Amino acid sequence: MSHPDYRMNLRPLGTPRGVSTVAGPHDIGASPGDKKSKNKSTRGKKKSIFETYMFKEDVSEGLKRGTLIQGVLRINPKKFHEAFIPSPDGDRDIFIDGVVARNRALNGDLVVVKLLPEEQWKVVKPENNDKETEAAYESDIPEELCGHHLLQQSLKSYNDSPDVIIEAQFDGSDSEDGHGITQNVLVDGVKKLSVCVSEKGREDGDAPVTRDETTCISQDTRALPEKSLQRSAKVVYILEKKHSRAATGFLKLLADKNSELFKKYALFSPSDHRVPRIYVPLKDCPQDFVARPKDYANTLFICRIVDWKEDCSFALGQLAKSLGQAGEIEPETEGILTEYGVDFSDFSSEVLECLPQGLPWTIPPEEFNKRRDLRKDCIFTIDPSTARDLDDALSCKPLADGNFEVGVHIADVSYFVPEGSDLDKVAAERATSVYLVQKVVPMLPRLLCEELCSLNPMSDKLTFSVIWTLTPEGKILDEWFGRTIICSCTKLSYEHAQSMIESPTEKIPAKELPPISPEHSSEEVHQAVLNLHRIAKQLRQQRFADGALRLDQLKLAFTLDHETGLPQGCHIYEYRDSRGGVHALGQTWQWPHRIQPRLPRAALLRRHPPTPDKDLNDLVEFCDQMGSARGFSSAGKSLTKHWEMTRYSLARKEALTHPVPQMALYFCSGLLQDPAQFRHYALNVPLYTHFTSPIRRFADVLVHRLLAAALGYREQLDMAPDTLQKQADHCNDRRMASKRVQELSTGLFFAVLVKVSSPTRHSVMGVLDQAFDVLDGWRYGPCRSAVYCNALALRSHHFQKVGKKPELTLVWEPEDMEQEPAQQVVTIFSLVEVVLQAESTALKYSAILKRPDTHGHLGPEKEEEEDESDGEPEDSSTS
Repeated sequence: MSHPDYRMNLRPLGTPRGVSTVAGPHDIGASPGDKKSKNKSTRGKKKSIFETYMFKEDVSEGLKRGTLIQGVLRINPKKFHEAFIPSPDGDRDIFIDGVVARNRALNGDLVVVKLLPEEQWKVVKPENNDKETEAAYESDIPEELCGHHLLQQSLKSYNDSPDVIIEAQFDGSDSEDGHGITQNVLVDGVKKLSVCVSEKGREDGDAPVTRDETTCISQDTRALPEKSLQRSAKVVYILEKKHSRAATGFLKLLADKNSELFKKYALFSPSDHRVPRIYVPLKDCPQDFVARPKDYANTLFICRIVDWKEDCSFALGQLAKSLGQAGEIEPETEGILTEYGVDFSDFSSEVLECLPQGLPWTIPPEEFNKRRDLRKDCIFTIDPSTARDLDDALSCKPLADGNFEVGVHIADVSYFVPEGSDLDKVAAERATSVYLVQKVVPMLPRLLCEELCSLNPMSDKLTFSVIWTLTPEGKILDEWFGRTIICSCTKLSYEHAQSMIESPTEKIPAKELPPISPEHSSEEVHQAVLNLHRIAKQLRQQRFADGALRLDQLKLAFTLDHETGLPQGCHIYEYRDSRGGVHALGQTWQWPHRIQPRLPRAALLRRHPPTPDKDLNDLVEFCDQMGSARGFSSAGKSLTKHWEMTRYSLARKEALTHPVPQMALYFCSGLLQDPAQFRHYALNVPLYTHFTSPIRRFADVLVHRLLAAALGYREQLDMAPDTLQKQADHCNDRRMASKRVQELSTGLFFAVLVKVSSPTRHSVMGVLDQAFDVLDGWRYGPCRSAVYCNALALRSHHFQKVGKKPELTLVWEPEDMEQEPAQQVVTIFSLVEVVLQAESTALKYSAILKRPDTHGHLGPEKEEEEDESDGEPEDSSTS
């Protein structure tokens, strides 16, 4: 039931009670061209807001001695004053409180920090279910490097709900209208949000201050138990600026029209509040911007930070371009790509000249003397129906003794990418193809991706193959690795293969299948698919029995209007048995075992670290809250048995997998001394690497070159271990950025689709003292949104723990004064009705809880109506 006046009672989403949305001083602090401070006590000099960075030599010495710590910075997207780096010992993350302590570092940067004195460490409040925020709401960029599953932020709704805009620590003015001046202002226009008491017990009026929720503590807190303190630090150096320093956002005029700054600069407000606001020269702005600023209120711009000085609360930047109207798909998409440093420009003529010029290209005769000729074998591809870059093919030949000869054939991309060429350089820099909802940003030119290397049917192609002799149970009796030439007989889609699997004894009508080479029959292909499916199923079952971890992720698929490109609908992408064949076989491959012994210091491998004890403890506590605690000593044996087939199965699975596994990383074997660190935790294997997708992953191209060297096809790579490690780090960074871009693209299309959505029932996935998370896990997939109490028409709310289970009681303002206020109890996995609302840009959408129709929380009658099993989870896996 809707209420006409309901939305009128809403404050801006995420604004804490008692904090003005227009708070901030009239003067904008130390800034470009501001020669003198208006504060008399500091007239004639500019006070530094940030500390000067340490000298590089001192940083190196401090890292060696252990007095300094390095790590990837994560800025909390929900509470922008909070940031973290992982602890080197795997213990609780190190806390960095406030913009001043971050010292101009941005999300994802590799930073060096110095621990603060213990009296300034963060007090962890055990009764607060916030998990110190780093477990529940960590940042999106660097989780692959510091240990948390990216899906927890998969469709970020936290960006639009800051407790305090981060720049509010300096000037706080988000409205730019000159109002909202507060009395808590420090010199140089720095706004004082809280008071940090030093060990001497006095207020230091000249020191930059930090947010009060992470309070500096006094001497008597040394008596607190160790677990109630969290080590806190400040950034003293930026080792690598991994953040692109680009942001999308909006232009505003400065608040003070009488200031000198007003005549020179406009203010750029990034959509991502983890990025500081930026002064941009008016000469970069549209000519009529000063006269008609409202005309640009909804125009999305890209701005790049060029400097951020110690004495300036805002950064200095250059306006790169106007993207168009906020909320439209193409401008938003270009903004996403730019922010995450994705090169989506056309390939240069120098790059294209590296490719064969005479088309159609044919395989040179000398290659037939160097390769095994498999063109007569029944080889086929299985890919999505829309795929155009086919980089792997399969074959399965029955043998007279009842065993099978199984082949996996990968496009030999390295043949077309000469080392050191312009093509090689641009592929190494892009490192990965980036998949958006509506298009792909390729790593390599389309001629190579879709023609020269793509394993298109009825066309001779260069490949790298492994051929096994396998028992029906998948036991390897023999294996062969080498360069080959194949001719795929058909291009099957997942749907084609699935229909073969589901109808094993029926002949599929020719009209329902793609063209098949006359040298092979549809029956031969059908039987090969069935044999592969049986073997792959055995391999998967064995892997999971041995302790491998299934990490399937819910994924949204969209139907788009062919003319407008706008989303018409969406559904959960279904992983079918037909998709699992290559993956199950791929995780049996022995590529690294061929490379590692022959190139012990120059193998490019992929490791997956074990889950830190802290994360396992958090998971155990979460399971306790669900009433089903278990031990978690093994990756797969514990987690894959934990899914309970109830109406919550998808939501439970998301909740259980996203906080636990760290992300896998590429690394050079020569730079890790302990072979135990090579292990892939999720797959439960000692050595693993990527090899199957060289068209879209540069790491696979490198592995192809390494394998060719190990097999004697070519000389060893002229690449030192540290150089290979740098490339591995870059591949990690770009892979992580690609995943984030893909998720934001999904979020963009989803937000366009649900601009104003009718209330739908969502599962509660996390309960905090001031907010809770909901997951639409059975209708739209992993759409995770935050609902803030201060955005609801509540009379009050109360947080408590009942045993180990957190509960948030909402007391709603009655619509009729004669009625009693309705109470609603929100707990983990309770069901609530939520309205998803798009905000200023399509990337940002928020969750608003619908006022309950009845008093109290959902009763047993309503819950039982929904109590239907979602069935077995799909038996597939990803690495």
